[in-house]
Amino acid sequence: MRQFDERSALECPFCRQLYAKSEEEDHRQKKKRCEANDPFALREEGRTHFVDGDYERAFEYWAKAAELGDMDAHCGLSLMYRDGHGVEKDKGKETYHFEEAAIGGHPDARHMLGCNEGENVRLDRAVKHWIIAAKLGDDESIERLKEGFKFGYVRKEDFATALRGHQAAVDATKSPQRELAEKR
Repeated sequence: MRQFDERSALECPFCRQLYAKSEEEDHRQKKKRCEANDPFALREEGRTHFVDGDYERAFEYWAKAAELGDMDAHCGLSLMYRDGHGVEKDKGKETYHFEEAAIGGHPDARHMLGCNEGENVRLDRAVKHWIIAAKLGDDESIERLKEGFKFGYVRKEDFATALRGHQAAVDATKSPQRELAEKR
């Protein structure tokens, strides 16, 4: 494992290059990474366009990033299909992209699958999704499971297992680098 030092705090964790010193340099670096089909860069460029309201371009970047295996991009596409941002609302495509992201380990996508199942009154399936998401560290799923336990559709053993898994996931994310980043 690479030793953490002050210099590594100034480097990109993926390519180890120093962060850009200007917006222009940052834009050039991102464009270069997009041209190289870097899924992370494509996803972030899509997110920028989405926030700016350019849904067509966001869709293009997220579709390419999802094709390259980026789970956050799948999640973004599912939200576009859910809300009709730049595309026709399509429950099937929304579910497909949530499922792809969930299979890839995306806790928010897993949580949303649980919410969709809950809306369709398939609480047993919703609970299973929320337990998996909670074990991945998703706080909202813990809250849903807590409500379910209170109303009687989540068993005590399942809730306890989810709580232990959630705590283990949270503990696994602790590191000196994260603590330093939080202080900034």
